Amino acid sequence: MADVPEVVLLDFWVSPFGLRCWVALAEKGVAYEYREQDLLNKSELLLRSNPVHKKIPVLLHGGRAICESLVIVQYIDEAWPDTAPLLPRDDPYARAQARFWADYAPYIDKKIYDCQTRLWKLKGKAQEQAKKDMIEVFTTLESELGDKPYFGSDNFGFVDIALVPFTCRFFAYEKLDGFSIEENCPKIVAWAKLCKERESVAKVLPDPDKVFEFIQFLQSKFGAK
Repeated sequence: MADVPEVVLLDFWVSPFGLRCWVALAEKGVAYEYREQDLLNKSELLLRSNPVHKKIPVLLHGGRAICESLVIVQYIDEAWPDTAPLLPRDDPYARAQARFWADYAPYIDKKIYDCQTRLWKLKGKAQEQAKKDMIEVFTTLESELGDKPYFGSDNFGFVDIALVPFTCRFFAYEKLDGFSIEENCPKIVAWAKLCKERESVAKVLPDPDKVFEFIQFLQSKFGAK
């Protein structure tokens, strides 16, 4: 019988939520098997592993399933504690701040994902409102970032991992809508560039051109062009 991989990640290549897990695993240096999922024809393994939400990402560790991206990232931090801590180990306040943003992250996720969907689906005033809403989200994040290099101050960590996957879509915003994040939120763009200098980020974030092509495909499929 073939050996069963100790760690398996079920995901879809362009999902910003799944990419969080890729970055966290890369930061920790964890070897894993990646299994691409067809979201229109979900595998029995995915449905069995995440029977509640039936969605990606799912991390399988020793045959046990962990679901929801932020839960997975925190699990990765705890399961492999000896390298690259993602949450501060010795500073309860910094750890509390990271957890605050972890609790806030689902709201940010919904806002960013909703705004970017409206950017490629809608036109006219509705699209302009989506741009304003997007700027509001990133302005909130800029206020928290301040003059720090990372959201975790000098250390790349949990909040950075939660947010950096969305940055590979910035190019698509500009190509599709003439909407520049850099003009409106330069600190976020500077932070994104710094994050992409890390091997863990650079080697897993998809090519912005491919992301743009994927969004064009969605536009065509859903009649939004």
